[in-house]
Amino acid sequence: MTTESLRRTPAELGLPDAPVEARPADPAVHHVRAKLDREIRALLAHEPGTRSGADPEDLHQMRVALRRMRSVLKLSGTLVGDGAEPVRAELGWLGQSLGEVRDYDVLIGHLREVIADFEVRDQAPGRRLVSRFVSERANAKRRLTRALSSARYSTLLREVSLLTRAEFVEPADRPHDLIAGLAKPHRKLAKAVRALPADPPDDDLHALRIHGKKLRYAAELAQTSAKKKQAPKIKRLLKATKDFQTVLGDHQDAVIAADRMRTILESVDGPMGFVAGRIAERELARRAEARAVWRESWAAVDAAARALHA
Repeated sequence: MTTESLRRTPAELGLPDAPVEARPADPAVHHVRAKLDREIRALLAHEPGTRSGADPEDLHQMRVALRRMRSVLKLSGTLVGDGAEPVRAELGWLGQSLGEVRDYDVLIGHLREVIADFEVRDQAPGRRLVSRFVSERANAKRRLTRALSSARYSTLLREVSLLTRAEFVEPADRPHDLIAGLAKPHRKLAKAVRALPADPPDDDLHALRIHGKKLRYAAELAQTSAKKKQAPKIKRLLKATKDFQTVLGDHQDAVIAADRMRTILESVDGPMGFVAGRIAERELARRAEARAVWRESWAAVDAAARALHA
């Protein structure tokens, strides 16, 4: 069975021909449905490329669409009914398979760039080192392909599509305000920052990045409901959270790469061990660079979020 034969269309899931649009004056539930509609279409669009593996960007964008849907359901799932939480859990299942392959793509791509800058004599053992991760990635990709070909995945797509059409009327006396709702993820992020010591553990900075990502996705959802005077402030918050995510993402990627090199060093020596040591040293330097600027990046996020609610 070819990748093309497995291509799903929005119509097959009962989605309308055109994406759902939401206007600023529409109730919050309509914005939630519209966001889910956009993201499941994005997921479907990138599924064939994810299956073929021709361009790692397809897998990345499929994973981003999935994570955005999970975030929407976490923040505002009650607006689309009781089925939101089970669907969010199933999206988490799929996200694990996508994430495993994506982590290898990031690592392999970065290592190839690093090794390309090495002297010629170190490039051959460097390529042998990378080939280990290429083999591991192939195993992860096979697991992902099985997941995408499963009945469980097909059921998940149908359940998400149903949520885009769920009937729910917001109480007139308690309308849901997506802009005001940004205060909660901002408070959680600020609390997590305050709890950190001067030199935070790597895992704590990774958790902080996840908090920042939740705020960013919440802002993306709220953006379509923003009034004219709120739009520039939302745009500023989105830029700040994206920059924050990039800094802490670089930090996490460096931590993972350094740990992988330590594992290599435990089992090999000679030229490959030498190259692994050189890479580990570079990754630790990259980690230090991110640690030097992340608080400045956080300050921009905090200022943008506070300005939105001033």
